[in-house]
Amino acid sequence: MKRVAKIKAFTLSEMLVVLLLTTIVVGMAFAVLNLVQRQMQGIDGNYEQNTEFNLLRQSLWLDFNQYDGVWYDAKKNELVFANELRETAYGLHEAYIIKQQDTFFVEVVQQDFFFKGREQSSGEIDALEFRLSKKNGSQRLFVFKKNAATSHLNQ
Repeated sequence: MKRVAKIKAFTLSEMLVVLLLTTIVVGMAFAVLNLVQRQMQGIDGNYEQNTEFNLLRQSLWLDFNQYDGVWYDAKKNELVFANELRETAYGLHEAYIIKQQDTFFVEVVQQDFFFKGREQSSGEIDALEFRLSKKNGSQRLFVFKKNAATSHLNQ
């Protein structure tokens, strides 16, 4: 009598169940990966916006405290910082602000300029307030300086 040796193996239906479960798990993994990538892109976009805003704020604070006089020219829509040694200008545009070779991509929806606590439409200023668009997080930027003696004498 011949003895038949049985080979241990999976049946076709067991293999199909395993393939189906593997497909479901891999599909869910790709869906989660897609969600994580979208979240990372959102975080990256927010980081870029905040970085632009912080760089503009830092630059304005440095210039406000480094220069003796600050003037706003409404015709040119330009901020001019000056002292005895040098001069720096900021070009104010709707979607960006330019300072020499630097460009700050922030949308300013409202800009107010002040001198000695009163709003100025043009001329010498000692403070400014920018309100950014919703695209830039509706942030508010307020920068001021102590006036130099020449500012008081020129009045």
